Amino acid sequence: MSLPVSIDVLIVGAGPVGVTLGNLLGRYGVSALIIDKASGILAHPRAIALDNEALRILQMAGLGEDAFARVAIPVVKMHSPYFGEFARFKTTGCLDGHPKLVTFFQPELEHALRRQMQSYPQIALAQQTELVSFTESTSGIDVELQCVDGSRHMVNTRYLIGADGASSRVREFLELGFQGSTYIEDWLIIDASKTAKPMDHIEFNCDPKRPTPHMPAPDGRERWEFMLQSGESREQMLQTEKIRELLAPWARQDEVIIERSAVYRFHARVVSKFQKGRAFLIGDAAHITPPFVGQGLCAGLRDAANLGWKLAWVINSRAAPQILDTYDLERRQHAADMIGLATLMGKLIMPSNALKAFLTHGLVRMLRSLPVIGAWIDDLKMKPENRFKQGLMVPGEKTTALVRGSHFPQALLRHADGTFAWSDDVLGDHLSLVGFGIDPATLLSADDMSRWHALGGHCIQLCYRGQALNRSVGKHVWEDINGEMLPGLAPTGWLAVVRPDHSIITDGPSSEAAHLIEASIKLLCSPTPAHLT
Repeated sequence: MSLPVSIDVLIVGAGPVGVTLGNLLGRYGVSALIIDKASGILAHPRAIALDNEALRILQMAGLGEDAFARVAIPVVKMHSPYFGEFARFKTTGCLDGHPKLVTFFQPELEHALRRQMQSYPQIALAQQTELVSFTESTSGIDVELQCVDGSRHMVNTRYLIGADGASSRVREFLELGFQGSTYIEDWLIIDASKTAKPMDHIEFNCDPKRPTPHMPAPDGRERWEFMLQSGESREQMLQTEKIRELLAPWARQDEVIIERSAVYRFHARVVSKFQKGRAFLIGDAAHITPPFVGQGLCAGLRDAANLGWKLAWVINSRAAPQILDTYDLERRQHAADMIGLATLMGKLIMPSNALKAFLTHGLVRMLRSLPVIGAWIDDLKMKPENRFKQGLMVPGEKTTALVRGSHFPQALLRHADGTFAWSDDVLGDHLSLVGFGIDPATLLSADDMSRWHALGGHCIQLCYRGQALNRSVGKHVWEDINGEMLPGLAPTGWLAVVRPDHSIITDGPSSEAAHLIEASIKLLCSPTPAHLT
């Protein structure tokens, strides 16, 4: 393909995080070039788990429920050689319209993301193309690229995104520290398909002799992870005889198809800054986590959702460039907290000796017998909430169930014409002024409405079920079918301002409609960094 001379955004890395960002930028009307040194999608699976937040972001990126196969996981079990099942985490049910936890087949997800990206003519993908160097200037970043035929090209981009994985060249050029640790243990990962009786849940065998996570995936696939014992080499573990021996308790190797076997060493690292000048890091280029809570890809998708709309609003002159400073502020701490949770889970899964296994597993089992603490553990309340206390939001005391800096819930809505839609799809690619039982559009002057539209804003009214059907209503009026928003989130007559990534900027009573609009405009358009106001 012919490479552009200039582009709004250049993304280095066409993995699922980079392509998700490309889809989001496409929806927001921004032009982008994604480059990748590979010739195509890797055929073997790597990431395997997604939570409800990640699925919600993929929905935002344009993927429907049938875009790729997934297996909903009802429970995660942890087994001890001394106490049997010493812990279980309830993952049954849905949050915000999506299962709490699913497994998937990564190549299928990547194909779905690339198919979706083809619907945006302003988003281009250049494979077998590598980053050589880049230099930031007042007009943007001048990037030198090398194609598979050895030719080199210069591209000027307004913003450069490093989505190029744990060994990121963008991060290397930016000279940003990658603090953290590398586990001393090696793990053998085995992915197999055509298993005769695939399991329906995830289990962790926490035997200190050989910890073994085991989980299902779509189309009869399963994954096993075996920690190497002292004296075992990578070469030895990849031998056919050794794999057959390890899989013997679950399946005969001649009855399954081994799709991948590889030895890995896990890492827990976070970059010192997610941004430097006009360059940003997302996904594994910014943070890598042990796999014990399945949050690696989920964290990268959160990066893409947080950064994508901010880039678009700045590029489309709807917001001041200073809002980009909030990307690091809002994402780095949460990514570090998730890595902390994964590290804690690792201590349960792979205790270094029998005494530690007995003590830690016994303690968890005892704590689960206590009603409050047990519920906190079983319901995964220890999982860090994706909420920020500083960033692109208006600080204020909590007066309703709405929490500024957290996510606006998703619910099923119905229009008067009988159309059903998820609330995220109704809010769409806008800033949204949401009215609970009241039409926010009637509360704004013509001047305020004009300024709100110029900021990329629109208005949505939520009604009780049946309320909207009793009168003629506009396109922006929707019923809360299952009562998930009214009256639980806020009373009738309350308003909330919601960002395109569904985070809540501010909220207040209908009498403050103009003030809420003014505060949002100031937040996005002020030349002072938002977190310093």
